[in-house]
Amino acid sequence: MRKFRKIAVVSWSVSLLFTTLLGTSCEMKLTPFADEGDASRISIERYDLLESRYLTTGDFSALQQMNTEYPMQTRMLIEDMLQLGEVNDPDINNRLLNFYQDSLLQILIQDTENHYANMADINRNLDKSFRKLEKLLPGIERPVVYTQIGALNQSVLIGERLIGISLDKYLGADYPLYQRYYEENQRQTMTRDYIVPDCMVFYVLSQYPLSRYDERSLQERELHMAKVMWVANKSLGSSFFKRPYIDAVDEYLSDHKGLSVEELMEADDYDSLLKYVAE
Repeated sequence: MRKFRKIAVVSWSVSLLFTTLLGTSCEMKLTPFADEGDASRISIERYDLLESRYLTTGDFSALQQMNTEYPMQTRMLIEDMLQLGEVNDPDINNRLLNFYQDSLLQILIQDTENHYANMADINRNLDKSFRKLEKLLPGIERPVVYTQIGALNQSVLIGERLIGISLDKYLGADYPLYQRYYEENQRQTMTRDYIVPDCMVFYVLSQYPLSRYDERSLQERELHMAKVMWVANKSLGSSFFKRPYIDAVDEYLSDHKGLSVEELMEADDYDSLLKYVAE
């Protein structure tokens, strides 16, 4: 329980996130979702299945695949998310395995794999959203997306052209374990429906971080996130994220029809946008 209590409090929330995310790079293999007729399609890598196999059975072949086929994902999991040490430490594999032997984490792994036995809907919606995003922001690079079990750490981990989804953070608002460690408003965002929206927000934010963050006013920070969420909503084809500052961005663009979305996201002066914020 000591380990679990320590890690359960660490999470990202889109509604509170204003920081620049981690930058890394990697190459990936084909996945079960790959569409052979469309090489450009977003296809989710099921890294979590290998991770689960190793963490529940100690299957060494699964560990080998994690290290050889997904070296960057494994490094990010061990070093950045769990902070267990460096991936090249002599005993790091045992440290990783032992960390997940907590009984609650073993239940979490099994529940995650059962809940996400099929992810076709998420893969399809993610692909649609990124196709729309590329039309809004033609210069944006299409990322590689993978799933993992992050022991209730970050919901989404971003690297350079890389999105890692922690499926164990999306088991539903009524999931019993969440009710022990999270407030109700937090649990409402820990559902399957939030996976694609979270991915869009985190990735757009990683491509357009707020410069001079520490020098910014609260309104400037919120307006920047509103721009990110506005783009996410457009890519999702719905008003998934709702807040007054997003409405201000929408009104601003209605009055500046010649402004491209890229220009909106690159703009660093928030004085003109502030005029659209209701007093």
